[in-house]
Amino acid sequence: MTAQEQQVRVSIPVSALERAGIATDDQLRLKVHNDALVLEKIQPEQPQWQRYLIVWPLIIAALSGLASYAYWWFQNVHPVPLTGAQSVGSLTIVAGVLTGAVFFIIFFMKTRNDPENRYSRKIYWRNFPVITIAFVMILAFALVGAFWILELLFPNVVFDRFTSLLLIVVFTYFANAFMIWAALTINDRSLSTILTIVIISGCVVSMAANGQRRWWQHNLSFLGTQDARNAWQFNLTLIFSALLMVVLIDYLFVSLSRIYPQTWRTSTLRLLLTLTAIDFGAVGLFPNNTTFHWLHDLVAGGLVTLLVLLIIGVRWLLPAVTKDFLWLSYGAGVVLLLLNFGFRWLRFPSLTAFEIQAFGISFGWLLMLFARLQTLVNEDPELLTIQLERASDQ
Repeated sequence: MTAQEQQVRVSIPVSALERAGIATDDQLRLKVHNDALVLEKIQPEQPQWQRYLIVWPLIIAALSGLASYAYWWFQNVHPVPLTGAQSVGSLTIVAGVLTGAVFFIIFFMKTRNDPENRYSRKIYWRNFPVITIAFVMILAFALVGAFWILELLFPNVVFDRFTSLLLIVVFTYFANAFMIWAALTINDRSLSTILTIVIISGCVVSMAANGQRRWWQHNLSFLGTQDARNAWQFNLTLIFSALLMVVLIDYLFVSLSRIYPQTWRTSTLRLLLTLTAIDFGAVGLFPNNTTFHWLHDLVAGGLVTLLVLLIIGVRWLLPAVTKDFLWLSYGAGVVLLLLNFGFRWLRFPSLTAFEIQAFGISFGWLLMLFARLQTLVNEDPELLTIQLERASDQ
C-alpha cells in the first residue's frame, strides 16, 4: 500500500469481536481472498511450534533408534529384516505407537488447557479416551500399511544395523510429529475425518481378510459372524465408530448451544443422533451369530427406524435447514425405500448389494448432516452491520 493511497476506517461491533475471540487491543491483519475481505488476528510468533514438531519428536525418535540398535546388538540380529518378529517394521510400529500415544496425550492436555484455543476446549474430558484411541488406531493402521507396501515393493530385503536405526528414526519421527500436530489442531472437522477413516479402513480390512471366504456370497453382516476370519475387526470397527459418533455429536451440539438457544427441537435431534450411534454400535456388539441373531435383527431394524425418523424430522429439528439439504435428505429416503422394497418383493438387489448400498447411503447422509451442523457452528447466523468511513487525510 502506498503512502498516498486512500484508506477507510471500519467500525465493528464489540460483540462480534468477542465471539471471534479477538480483544479490542489485538492487532489484526486484513487480506483479500477469493474476492472477499478477511480480517484475522495476528498471532505472536510462537517458536515453540518448531520445538514441538521438530525438536522433541526428533529426540524421541533418535532414542527409539538407539534402543532398537541396542536390542539388535544384544539379540545378535544381523542383518536386520524389513518385516518380521525382530525387524525394522515391528520395532518401528511398537516405538511409533507408544511414543505417539504419549505425545498425543501430553499435547492434547496442553492445548485443552490453553484459553486461546477455542476448539479443543469444546471437547469434554469424558471424550478424551475415545479420541486418543482413535488417533492411535489411525497411526497403527498407517504404520502397518506402510510396511506392508514396502514388503510388497522390496520382498526379503535386509539392512545393516545402522541403516535400520536410521529407518526407525525417520518413521518414528513422522509418527510423533503427526500425533503432536493432531493434538494441537483437533476440531470438529478432524473428528469427522477420523470417523470416516476408521469405519472405511475397518470395513476394507475386514473385506480383504475374508476375500478367500467369499463373504459377498453371504451378506455384509457375515464379516462380523463367527464364520468370518478375524470377525472382531469388523465388530470393533462398528463399536468404536459408534463411540466416535457420540463424541462428535457431543462436540457439535455443545458448540451449537453457544449460537442457537437449546430447544426441544435441537434436544430431540441430539437424542435421535445419539440413539442412532448407540444402535450402530449395538450392531457390532451383537453380531449375526446363532446366539444373537434375533437381537442383531432387532437392533438393525431399530437403526433403520431411527434413520427414517431423522430423515423425516430434519425439516423441523435442524436449525436453519436449507431446501437443498431437505431435497438431498428426502432423495436419500426415497432411494432407501426403493432398495428395501426391491429386495423384499423382487429380490433385487441381492442381500449383500442391498446392505452395502443402504449402508453407504445412510452413512453418507449422516456425514452430510454432520457437515451441515459444522456449518451452523462455524457460521454466525446473526448478520451484523459494520460502518465504513473514509479516513481523513493527515
